[in-house]
Amino acid sequence: MISYTTSGTCSKIINFEITDGKLHNVSFVGGCPGNLQAISKLVEGMDAKEAASKLQGIRCGMRPTSCGDQFAKAILANI
Repeated sequence: MISYTTSGTCSKIINFEITDGKLHNVSFVGGCPGNLQAISKLVEGMDAKEAASKLQGIRCGMRPTSCGDQFAKAILANI
C-alpha cells in the first residue's frame, strides 16, 4: 500500500496500490467524501499512467491544485 501526503487540498492522505501498472484500493483521507469516492471507483483497475494523465493539472476553485491533481502527483511519484 502506498500512502501519499497531499499538499494544498482538503484531503490529507491518498492510499492506493499499483499492481502490474493498474490502480487498486484507492482511498482518500479527508476531503469531499462523495467526489473522492467517485474518483476511487472510476480509477479502480485503470492504467496508472492514463489516470495520472487525465487528473493532472485539475484545479479546485482558486487553488492551484486539487485532490485529483495530487493523486496524479502521487501516481507519477510511484510508477
